[in-house]
Amino acid sequence: MSTSLPPFSERLQHVEQAIQQACAAANRPRQEVTLIAVSKTHPNEAIQEAYQAGLRDFGENYVQEWRQKADDLAEACPELRWHIIGPLQRNKCKYIAGRATWLHTLDNQALLDELAKRQPPERPIHALIQCNVAQEDQKSGINSIEEALSLLQRCPPHILIEGLMLIPPFEEDPEASRPYFRALRQWRDELQEKSGSALPHLSMGMSHDFPVAIQEGATFIRVGTALFGEREYPIH
Repeated sequence: MSTSLPPFSERLQHVEQAIQQACAAANRPRQEVTLIAVSKTHPNEAIQEAYQAGLRDFGENYVQEWRQKADDLAEACPELRWHIIGPLQRNKCKYIAGRATWLHTLDNQALLDELAKRQPPERPIHALIQCNVAQEDQKSGINSIEEALSLLQRCPPHILIEGLMLIPPFEEDPEASRPYFRALRQWRDELQEKSGSALPHLSMGMSHDFPVAIQEGATFIRVGTALFGEREYPIH
């Protein structure tokens, strides 16, 4: 990690203050929002530092990297909850089954079927449906409420679909993301009405736009850079 960064406690305090301000602006209790520390490409030492500072929810994109971290940190960080927030290939379901707490990127029936086959029935996994509300060709995610409804209706009991996830088009101005966050909330509300299922969670908002996401109803925010600095990419 860069030595020019302020201490982690200061970075966390800055993020926490922004969360509290956004919750206050939206008349929401702070406890409705879970901060996921996005630790992808960052070393185990950074995760341990964040864990010691009180964080328990960590997000990883790459299954191979996550598996090594999960093994290395199992003893030192026993209360850590892993969130898989990157696209998941069906052949990787066997690795997250029984180990990851949350999957944020469920986006097709084949993936749901494979996950259901691999996941131990006695250890349900919590899942969110990734939605491509902006209809971007390069983005993963379902493209319609009807697709999401089909997944909900065909979901087995040990896969607990509890909401929706979004990665909006990147814009420098956080306010430009607001329409997409609002659209995801509207999709969720319509899905709840049509399915009769409770979908309490919305995973949306990252380092530069999470206050806007909170104002629009986010219950999970995925924050990496603001906590850990710029990503450190390994040399292959």
